[in-house]
Parts: sequence; C-alpha cells; structure tokens
Amino acid sequence: PELGFRFQRRFLAARQLRSFPWPELEQNLRTAPDSSLLVDILHKTILHPLCVRYPPSTRYRRHFLTELIKKHESTAAEPLDELYDTLADILNEEESTHCYKNYLLPTGECVTLSESVAVISGGTTGLVTWDAALHLAEWAIENSAVFSSRTVLELGSGIGFTGIAICKTCTPKRYIFSDCHRGVLKQLTENIRLNGFVLEPETTHHTQTEARGPEAEATNDQKPKLIVAELDWGSVREKQLLDLQPDVIIAADVVYDPEITSALIGMLQKLSALRADGKPPEVYIALTIRNPDTYHLFQAELDKVGIGWQIIPAHSNGIFLYDVQPNVTILQLFI
Repeated sequence: PELGFRFQRRFLAARQLRSFPWPELEQNLRTAPDSSLLVDILHKTILHPLCVRYPPSTRYRRHFLTELIKKHESTAAEPLDELYDTLADILNEEESTHCYKNYLLPTGECVTLSESVAVISGGTTGLVTWDAALHLAEWAIENSAVFSSRTVLELGSGIGFTGIAICKTCTPKRYIFSDCHRGVLKQLTENIRLNGFVLEPETTHHTQTEARGPEAEATNDQKPKLIVAELDWGSVREKQLLDLQPDVIIAADVVYDPEITSALIGMLQKLSALRADGKPPEVYIALTIRNPDTYHLFQAELDKVGIGWQIIPAHSNGIFLYDVQPNVTILQLFI
C-alpha cells in the first residue's frame, strides 16, 4: 500500500517518470511476482477517480502505463489484461493542448489545475506550474499564520497553484491573484472556479466560464474573498493599487529577466507607500536561481533603493514531491 501511495502522489501531480520508485517496484516484483501490486498501482494512478475525471496528458499516461507493463512483463506473473485494456483506451485518445495536474494537500483536499502541455504556449511561460510556486506553497502551509485572516496579494500568479493552495490551507481573509497576460488570466480564473471558489463579481470579466471542480459542491462560507486583477507592473494606475491594500505580498518565479526587475521593485514600493495605515506589507519572493547574475542584480537593485532582504531558511516539509534543487529559495523583503 505504501509503494502504491507514493506512485499515486507523484502520478497525480504528473511529475517526470524518472522520479517514480521504479527500482523498488522491480525488487518487489522479483520477490513476489503476482499481479496484486500492479493492480493496486494502476487503480491509484491512471484509474484513480480523480485522474479519470481530471486526467494528466495522454502522452504522460501512455508512457507511464508502458513502463508499468514493461515491469510486469519482466516477471513470471500471469498476464494482466486490465493493464493492456487501459493502454488500448489511452492509445485511442486524441492528444490535447491542455491536461490536468492534481496536487494532494495535507488536509486531504486536492488542488486541481488545468495546464498547458507545453512549457511555452500562447506566447507565455505562465500556463504551467513552476517549481518555485510549489516551494512557496509548501513554505506557506508550514507558516500559515503569516496569511491567516489577512489580505494577500500575489504578483504573477500564473495559473494559480500557490494561491489556491494557500486559500485551501491558510485561511486568508482576502486573496488577490494578479497577472498581466490575458490568456493566463483566463486560465487562472478557470482554475480558481475548478477548485470550488467563487470570485468577487466585479473581478470575473476576464472569462465567462462556469467550470466546477472537485470542491464545487462545497459552500463558500468561511472561504476567503477572491479577486483576480490584471496588473501590468509598468503601467498600473495608482487608483487600482489603492484598492488592493495588501498585508502580505508574495510572488513565485518572477525574478528571471533583468528587464523587469526595476518594474517589480517599483511596484513593491508603490504598494507599500499607498498603505492606508502606513505599515509596509510583508513581502516574500520565491525564485529559482537559473542565472546567478540575474539573482545578484535583483539583490543589488534592492540594496540600491534601500529595501532590505534576507533568505528564508529551507523548510522541512516536502508535500508535493517535486525535484527539489538547491537553487530554489525564498527571499523576505523589508520595504
């Protein structure tokens, strides 16, 4: 059961095939070559009710099942028709430009996202979930008091993973998702609704979709007020920022292009200056250090305008089973 559960968690989130515990499966099958373990894995992955309703990409499921069949055929176990029948069904499916990923939360709930199957789609990289967003969500869940009963603004929300996870686990009073790309905002809004949340009416003009997901039957009582805002850091109006009034500002994977560094810092300064109570918001930026020069430039620009910063110590809870790398970190900024 434990091995099947580990396959399940990785499979639902559609992680890379190499991240699965294949060697352990092979050892188990050599020790006891019967089909019960493979049936368990099949029903906890491809045939799991959540996966059947919100399936990962056709290509991913096909490759996973092909690998599972190879492991089965390498043993002396009896042929398992259910494996081949399931593969036949998948081979008959048409490829789609979108798929689903399902992330299990410690609460037992799930974050379900519709994502692009391509890293770059519609002229943007914002239609997929990046590791810094997973890293930030894990830290937030471990530090939920930072967000509880407060107004949170997320800059560059993408398709919504971090914000939806926080809204399901950290009880913010108000959560403001934001981005500047119309296609991303449309997908973001669909994903928020897919997870059973209701947006404030004045913020839903980006899309008319009425998608309903695994939490759609739940009432909206005790849920945070959710807003989707179109924010272009370089041209945002002061009136729009005045309406936000965040207690906490977060962002994931927004420090990747030196050309937008000054716009990001300027946005943070404006949001702090426009706080009605004069108290600066808490700011947390999660980033993947792909280019050390870009990272150091961001730190230098913060120093130049007098914004202090510190690296948040690595958190201990690996909830989402992504490939943790030492170059993913979180900075707390002091404006």
